Amino acid sequence: MTVDIAVVGAGPVGLAFACGFANTNTKVVIIDKLPKAVLARPGKDGRDIALTHQSAQILKKIGVWDYISLRSISEIKQAIVQDGYSSYCLDFNCHDIQKKCLGYLISNHLIRKNLYKRLKKISNVTIINNVECESIITNSHYASISLSNGTTMKASLVVAADGRFSKTRSMLAIPTFSHDFKKNMLVCRMQHEKTHNNIAYELFHYTQTQALLPLKNKQSSIVLTVPKDIALTLMKVHKKKFNKEMQNNFNNRFGKMTLIGERYSYPMITIYAKKFTTNRFALIGDAAVGMHPVTAHGFNLGLKGQEILVKEIKFAIERNIDIGLPIILQNYQLKMHCVAAPLYFTTNSIVNLFTRTSFPAKIIRKFLLRLTNVIKPVKHIFLHVLK
Repeated sequence: MTVDIAVVGAGPVGLAFACGFANTNTKVVIIDKLPKAVLARPGKDGRDIALTHQSAQILKKIGVWDYISLRSISEIKQAIVQDGYSSYCLDFNCHDIQKKCLGYLISNHLIRKNLYKRLKKISNVTIINNVECESIITNSHYASISLSNGTTMKASLVVAADGRFSKTRSMLAIPTFSHDFKKNMLVCRMQHEKTHNNIAYELFHYTQTQALLPLKNKQSSIVLTVPKDIALTLMKVHKKKFNKEMQNNFNNRFGKMTLIGERYSYPMITIYAKKFTTNRFALIGDAAVGMHPVTAHGFNLGLKGQEILVKEIKFAIERNIDIGLPIILQNYQLKMHCVAAPLYFTTNSIVNLFTRTSFPAKIIRKFLLRLTNVIKPVKHIFLHVLK
């Protein structure tokens, strides 16, 4: 089999990337180990994705947004960041960016489901499922991929979209900056007595970080970043005790809180690939940059990165240039580093600062919140990524 682009991984960023080649003659193949039924109807994983306006525009551009039911989209009107139990907060309002909301919340499994639904209507994209990529060999003319079902294919370019623990990235010996926070992210949905008024909350306590993302019908997506032993306890504790724990964590701000459905836990390990490309090979999504969830920009960055790569490839195709040439991939790498590096390293620095319990760290935290609130140019830097 000979294709133009082989994408390894049918996660949301890999699917979005392939959708970017609708209405073109570019032959794209997606390789994934999951069965077709799972790709078409992915199960719930507890994650609700906060999308910026820019990300919503990308999904509209590739024809996916219209597939998503309005009933499953929640709006964030305001975001409040608090340090410990201090009453002072950093406040982001939708009026600050002159929009009707700061962003949107959509369940991860619904994003994946509708990306797949859109992809199935694109004739030049093929999905090969129930297989794994076993080896990749590249030369100056093409990449050769060996699959677990015995198939070998040639591609002008291989794109890895197989997550932050990417096997294909390892096959090409691309090193990463990696940081294990030795914590877990616990996510779940909760019903509560009092309304959230479409306000998102990020509470930096001294032993854990708590986030509440507002959903419809007095429901919220709860995200806790806690030490691994506490995460294990919270996963196993009886539902009634868990409800009470969450209610106390949010200082009874939302009244009685009740768990809906399952609890999910994920290890908190971030990665940043030291390079995003090598010979006829590129990384996108979490395979390139695996973000900490505290700023809720992991998927947004993934969407932006794949859009950059799609544009570079289309630029080459329009000029009849080989899409796997180093100059094309280097352009993507440079632009991606410019977008990703400030976001990734700033986020990790914020997490490291706001989880320290030393007295100097507490003073700096309070100072930074007030500085960001009061000095408009500083606040606009944070708001810029929401537009």
